[in-house]
Amino acid sequence: MARKTLLDWPVLRQLTGRDPLGRGAAVTSERTRSLEPRTVQADTVVKSICPYCAVGCGQNVYVRDGRVTQIEGDPDSPVSRGRLCPKGSASEQLVNSPGRATRMLYRRPGGTAWEPLDLEQATDMIADRVVESRRRHWQDTDEHGKPLRRTMGVAALGGATLDNEENYLIKKLFTALGAIQIENQARI
Repeated sequence: MARKTLLDWPVLRQLTGRDPLGRGAAVTSERTRSLEPRTVQADTVVKSICPYCAVGCGQNVYVRDGRVTQIEGDPDSPVSRGRLCPKGSASEQLVNSPGRATRMLYRRPGGTAWEPLDLEQATDMIADRVVESRRRHWQDTDEHGKPLRRTMGVAALGGATLDNEENYLIKKLFTALGAIQIENQARI
């Protein structure tokens, strides 16, 4: 590393150079001039939607070597016009967090430890339990013979991280199952 001299002093460069207000080259260090944005090195840019709330802000996800390197607001999005809230701006940490769960875990009834489970097996277990609970708690008619055609054994509570389309599909699914206790966090 070269030794600094008085000529490297930003105030001197500001007074003797073409940047008298000290807002440009006079105050820029060699290290700063060598920096480049993380977005420049990306192999691909993928359009996405922020996962945090139901607003649906657009995101540009910058990927390099199969890893997300940066997430920024999508200026083409009619919803957010390139802006993200602090949570949306930090969603890169959600993707790259070392504590992120990347596989299914299951704790057996009465068990004390979590064990990994295959995705297909976990999906089958959930489907079997929903069907069994629906069958066991099905109410075809009330005590007066009026048709009910519902189950009290299945309920749904949606989160605000889902967008309108996802909530619509979840509502349709649980209604088709006969559930009547369908609620959403955003409505509570």
